[in-house]
Amino acid sequence: MKKPILWLLWLLLTPVVSAANDGFGGLTATGLQFQQSASARMVSEDLFLSPVKVRVAYVFRNEGPAEVQGEVIFPLPPISLAGLVDSGFALTEDDLHRENVVDFTATVDGKKIEVRTQRIAVLEPPFDERRQPAANYDAPGEDVTALLKGYGIPLSLNVDEVAAVLTRLPPEAQEILKTKGLADFFDGESPLPAWSIIVRYHWPQTFAAGREIRIEHSYNPAPPGGIFVWPAQEKDVDTYHRELIQTYCIDAGTRKALAKRLHRQKASEMAGTGTAILLDYVLTTANTWHGPIGVFRLTIDKGKPSNVLSLCIDGLRKTGPTTFAVEKKDFSPTQDLRLLIVSGLEE
Repeated sequence: MKKPILWLLWLLLTPVVSAANDGFGGLTATGLQFQQSASARMVSEDLFLSPVKVRVAYVFRNEGPAEVQGEVIFPLPPISLAGLVDSGFALTEDDLHRENVVDFTATVDGKKIEVRTQRIAVLEPPFDERRQPAANYDAPGEDVTALLKGYGIPLSLNVDEVAAVLTRLPPEAQEILKTKGLADFFDGESPLPAWSIIVRYHWPQTFAAGREIRIEHSYNPAPPGGIFVWPAQEKDVDTYHRELIQTYCIDAGTRKALAKRLHRQKASEMAGTGTAILLDYVLTTANTWHGPIGVFRLTIDKGKPSNVLSLCIDGLRKTGPTTFAVEKKDFSPTQDLRLLIVSGLEE
């Protein structure tokens, strides 16, 4: 049985002490980045989001008089090695040990292309619950890649492999890493690495003058989540719930849907308790292209008809039992998407 399933079972069997506890880690998602371009414009973006798959289809046009060459980049946010030890994670052990951890694939004008992978190591800033998803990409932390490579430490997400290398380092090297806040060493126990790994997918791309090009990519998202608690009565909404209401724009109708969904369960001792997936998507990377997005289309699949979805975006309409959609023209995103998807415990 794979790790996320085991972790979810543990969550379901653990008494709920606080609505803010009992979660597993995961990744935010983002679109394609490009060096700030004066002529390569995003004509359209068709974005599909679900807890198990993300697909994006772009049409770009070079509106300048000359061809544009550059590197298209799809970055993952930092993956904390310490976090992999301390808590569950949305990626399985098998996923973490592969080079392509989220099965990222891309096509250009319908033809699959070879995508390169780059890894860097960073020492992330201290945790701040007010930190926005885009900060994981804009300011991920201090780059310590060269330092680790200098000691022969692999940029691996296999914590056991990394710990084995740390154990074999001479005492003076271990002391340097400890002083710099990169690792902790314990008598008789495995060392604990404190850095994070960023995986970046990228490829060189030429945009011919005056022509359109279609780029599509897909990958398996790994959103964080965990136990979710919602009160039966509006009067019992506390500070924590009000923060959720603000973050995910949970309106009065959705609050009623959450209360109804989670309080209809048979086990009275678990009434009001479910599980949540927090699927973030960084839209503001679209601003590295020239001008606004000509036509932006978003489709969301919440997974099951009984799931409850909430997010901050105007114009979202229901298109099916589990799907929602919105379309915007000349769209310059000023904030990122943050989706809350809540399920009952019995699902």
